[in-house]
Amino acid sequence: MPTPQGKFGYQKTPHDEWDYAGVNVMILSEQTDKAGKKRKLLTHPDRNGIVYTLDRENGDLISANKLDDTVNWVKQVDLKTGLPVRDPEFGTRMDHKGKEICPSAMGYHNQGHDSYDPTKELFFMGINHICMDWEPFMLP
Repeated sequence: MPTPQGKFGYQKTPHDEWDYAGVNVMILSEQTDKAGKKRKLLTHPDRNGIVYTLDRENGDLISANKLDDTVNWVKQVDLKTGLPVRDPEFGTRMDHKGKEICPSAMGYHNQGHDSYDPTKELFFMGINHICMDWEPFMLP
């Protein structure tokens, strides 16, 4: 029996300072792109507050959009590199108390049940709207 191999990998929150650990559901769909072409997609609403859509045939990142305007740990995701452009004001470091970091470690989207309507090409999901503060401390 052959060993299955992954086609691609994508790390959504490199050096994850907030424990977003994006292990949520990945939704498979077929949708029409802006050019009118049907594409096989993988959409992942992540705990980090970003909804990622990738081409599931080749792993190309198609979009990475904030679930809500209050997501502030990241300014945007660079679609060419796939890397988040972080906002240092909401990062974790020993000389800084981070206030109102959004989303909290619980995430804007956690392990809820999502659905997709292929006739309307719409996703349905529940989200949390919770932010957090971060305070550094040293253990003795």
